[in-house]
Amino acid sequence: MSAASAATRPPAVAGMFYPRDPPTLRATVDQLLAGARASLTKAPKALIAPHAGYVYSGAIAASAYVELRAHSASIRRVILMGPTHRVALRGVAIPEAARFQSPLGDVTVDAALRDRALGLPGVAVNDAAHASEHSLEVHLPFLQAVLDEFTLLPLVVGDIAPAAVAALLDVLWTEDDTLVVVSTDLSHYHEYRKAQAIDAATVAAIEAQQPTVEPQQACGCRPLNGLLTATRQRGMRILPLDVRNSGDTAGDRDRVVGYAAFAVTA
Repeated sequence: MSAASAATRPPAVAGMFYPRDPPTLRATVDQLLAGARASLTKAPKALIAPHAGYVYSGAIAASAYVELRAHSASIRRVILMGPTHRVALRGVAIPEAARFQSPLGDVTVDAALRDRALGLPGVAVNDAAHASEHSLEVHLPFLQAVLDEFTLLPLVVGDIAPAAVAALLDVLWTEDDTLVVVSTDLSHYHEYRKAQAIDAATVAAIEAQQPTVEPQQACGCRPLNGLLTATRQRGMRILPLDVRNSGDTAGDRDRVVGYAAFAVTA
């Protein structure tokens, strides 16, 4: 293994989006999870959850991750897909790093899934897309809090057709022990009531598994539309768990960001 492939991707937004101090971070995540209530009787096949700072969207993310607590031993691999915010990207970026680090410890990148993904068109190693990206990183402490040992395939998704993302999932999402997580926020910087109306339409499209969500509706629309294509092909169901915005959690109501959490079930 080369020195590059043995590298660890360090946290980029610890101390900004969530606490850097490990005990404080663990206590924060535990408190958020304690405020959420599980509603499913079996483990979800996939989750959709937001990626803002924990003070804004942490409670909404917790409503998704609390669904994993009763099934922690049965989930061994996580495919984590999110959008790019800092680097223009076509296709899907996989990191060279062998580990992703959070203040709660390292998570091993799944080498077998990584190799499978790299055999597909539009998928390439691109460390720059991962280096400063928060959309995946903020999910790691939640995953570490609710799961036992697991490996991770981190995918930053750029400009790519939903069918191509669904084809990627067809190759990767083949085992019962594999969870897919799509990271996305909803509308950005509208007045509170307008945001609620926009987000309600987006939530309805997600529930109906319509892979037509636009960037102004969800910043993670590309991985999201790919998941919706895959779930429709597989005859799965999508259940909303929590829908709120920053005006409900920690911000004013003049320019809010929308958040939602969903569970995908067989």
